[in-house]
Amino acid sequence: MRPFSALAAALMLATALPLSAQEARVHMTPADIEAASYPGAGDLPPGQSALTAKLQILLDRAGISPGVVDGFRGGMSESAIRAFERKHGLAQDGRLDPHVWALLEQHAGTPLTGHYTITEQDAQGLVDAIPADYAEKARMPSMGYTSVQERLAERFHMDERFLAQLNPGARFVAGETIAITVPAKPSREKVLRIIVDKASGRVAAYDATGRLVVDYPATVGSAATPSPHGSHLVEAAVIDPDYTYNPNINFKQGENDKVLRIPPGPNGPVGNVWIDLSKPTYGIHGTPTPSRLFVNQSNGCVRLTNWDAQELAKMVVPGQTIVDFLDPGVSIAEVTKPVEPTPMPAVAAGAVTGAGTADAAEAALLPAPIPATRPVARRLPGPAVSAAADPLAAALNQATGTAAAQGTAQPVAN
Repeated sequence: MRPFSALAAALMLATALPLSAQEARVHMTPADIEAASYPGAGDLPPGQSALTAKLQILLDRAGISPGVVDGFRGGMSESAIRAFERKHGLAQDGRLDPHVWALLEQHAGTPLTGHYTITEQDAQGLVDAIPADYAEKARMPSMGYTSVQERLAERFHMDERFLAQLNPGARFVAGETIAITVPAKPSREKVLRIIVDKASGRVAAYDATGRLVVDYPATVGSAATPSPHGSHLVEAAVIDPDYTYNPNINFKQGENDKVLRIPPGPNGPVGNVWIDLSKPTYGIHGTPTPSRLFVNQSNGCVRLTNWDAQELAKMVVPGQTIVDFLDPGVSIAEVTKPVEPTPMPAVAAGAVTGAGTADAAEAALLPAPIPATRPVARRLPGPAVSAAADPLAAALNQATGTAAAQGTAQPVAN
């Protein structure tokens, strides 16, 4: 049996608690989220709260993904707070405190909630249901969304049930205006180093100077099909890939013993993103079940939410971005240079001070010396992922354009 860290066990336990209490929802409105404030002492309240929802939105805006915004205190939110603390050189305890809250409030300069009018395009390309059996999946025209509610929840980084919770009685039909949470627009910076930390369930991405750009929650491999070790190059990044199921290469699903082609879509086995690695059959990809990111397992690869995977796919540089998988017992902080603690903002609560202080802290986060065994970056031929505006950026401006992207690789395992 593989070693199991105390941190990983704690995160799994913390994740399981909210999942078991998903029915214990509180009455919450967008106004409650906007008005939520940290009392100045203590951690997040247990269960669901407007304060946790606000924290999750602020973390998303800070480039530290909490996974889905659902208002529940749990493992993904705790891991995101730890990542935020690491980014700012603070003690990593995963707990909300005055220092963390003051830094997060710098990202509250615009409303955290808003309204979106559903369009006819939002209701296009839906499917009735997604079967579990891969042979049945292969007979479908696409792995599309099953409802407008599912599509819009992903677009605004929300749990489906939380979107419904903020919109009691909503039918989610064209012409209807609904309440949403407002995350950050996708980053388009280039990242040249990605660190995968299975123990903490986080994936951290850095630019050419070693500055932390984004940090995501992830499912990394499983006991039956563990993730790779060492360092590997990003070979390609593909949006809406086909999925090739091949039981002769990795795993067998049910009674399916033949190679199958599963059509593209957000509910496919790898979601709607595949970032291909130089390690054959391995990659970083999306998921059809973002709310269960810390619960479901991945067949050897690195699983992110679809929106995080899409953002990352447009930031990597094929042939140059290196992905480092940490050995058990090694943390991200141990393979990056120390960060000087970001001072407590000397401004009134809720005021926006800009990113200068945060940028100064990020700039100090430089990669550790590169081992001699790391792959050498090289420029690959072929088309890059399009940087066109994606549905979130368009929706935030009340439009619904979709991002087109091309690639050269197809996933064969998740």
